[in-house]
Amino acid sequence: MAAAGNKGMLLYKIYRALSYGLTPLFHLHLRWRRRQGLEHPTRWPERLGCPSLPRPSGPLLWFHAVSLGEGIAAIPVIKRCIQCRPDLSILMTTTTLSAFEVIKNQLPSGVLYQFSPLDTPAAMEAFLGYWKPNAIMIMESELWPNLIMSSSRKGISLALLNARVSTKSFRLWSQPLLLPLISLMLSKFSLIIPLSTMQAICFQVLQAPPSIINFSGDLKFAVEYDFSNGGTGSIEHLERQLGCRKVWMASSIHKGEEKVILAVHKTLLQAFPDLITIIVPRYPPHGQQIAQELEKEGQNVALRSLHQRIMPGTHIYVVDTLGELRQLYRLSPIAVIGGSFFPGLAGHNISEAAAAGCAVLTGHYVGHFSHMLNRMQQINPLSVIQVSSTLELEEAIMELFSDARVLEVRRMAAKQAFHFLSRGIITNVWNLLNYHVLRKSLCESR
Repeated sequence: MAAAGNKGMLLYKIYRALSYGLTPLFHLHLRWRRRQGLEHPTRWPERLGCPSLPRPSGPLLWFHAVSLGEGIAAIPVIKRCIQCRPDLSILMTTTTLSAFEVIKNQLPSGVLYQFSPLDTPAAMEAFLGYWKPNAIMIMESELWPNLIMSSSRKGISLALLNARVSTKSFRLWSQPLLLPLISLMLSKFSLIIPLSTMQAICFQVLQAPPSIINFSGDLKFAVEYDFSNGGTGSIEHLERQLGCRKVWMASSIHKGEEKVILAVHKTLLQAFPDLITIIVPRYPPHGQQIAQELEKEGQNVALRSLHQRIMPGTHIYVVDTLGELRQLYRLSPIAVIGGSFFPGLAGHNISEAAAAGCAVLTGHYVGHFSHMLNRMQQINPLSVIQVSSTLELEEAIMELFSDARVLEVRRMAAKQAFHFLSRGIITNVWNLLNYHVLRKSLCESR
């Protein structure tokens, strides 16, 4: 064990030296991203560890998520922390600009929001030195050596929530060359809450101490689903435009998947002339590209960012905005979750559509979301329809539209599975955090 620890420390020192030496290149890349509109135009120095807000006095918890999905999953935990420990200050960081645009409006009042620092020695030391968090809650898979080792050296408690490791990362980290480093990093955590039993096994293979691995349930089932109006424009106004027409939605669509969706749309339109297909791409610029291509073909397309109305001759509605997906799900009885129709993709969160009472369909390539799909199907086999081809997708939606009873059964199954799997998760997470992390870190700060 000592030899492995020494090797892990040697690998960390090599990583630290490399990240220090490459810092100028990282800075150049950051400036390039800012010019491309991928970083905040004025707050990008936060990525270098430069704060833009004052640190409040007293104990502070830092929640870190890389992007939108992970950040949204952290919000109910943040709210419970505020409810149970109002003396705590909460700092939230994310990496992506898209996450910032949505999450900033959903955080409870008083929560501080910053962009996360790069994992360079200077940026991380500046960030930790200024904010001095008592504990850090890292979401899912943000395992960065400088962040973890610097925090541990300063006596800051670490927790990994909804912990997961992708198949690709697991194969890389479990190799003899890198295993000592990842094992060393995981040993610095006080708590790891994996999102599934299989993920727990992965972390044990990566030599995380068994005593720190505890279960609570997948936090993405615990997201608070407020289906009140929100986002750009009026959801109610859009609902009125849809009227009594047949509606289905394809959400989180990646490039290339629109061809699958449009092929299905073409077939369905022949059977249901009043059909409306709502397409919600993963990235808004992709939505604008889809609309432009369809307009070139002479199709009547409505684009959400332009507040275009759905007219009698409109059969495709493209949503090229962020932060509205959960509200949009309530407009459609059928939801097809993208990021799942081609090899190399890894699926997306299906629980949001299930919570809204949609009949849920997904493609074959669901990656780490397979645990979510499997759990829902274990609760109710009718809760999720998984298809392997465009033809199967056509047939499944055709059946749902043709048989109101089948559609209702599928919708109820998805909603019931969601409610079953969402029960008690936040309470479990809070109890684990309080016992394994907060009691120790907050006592030591007194």
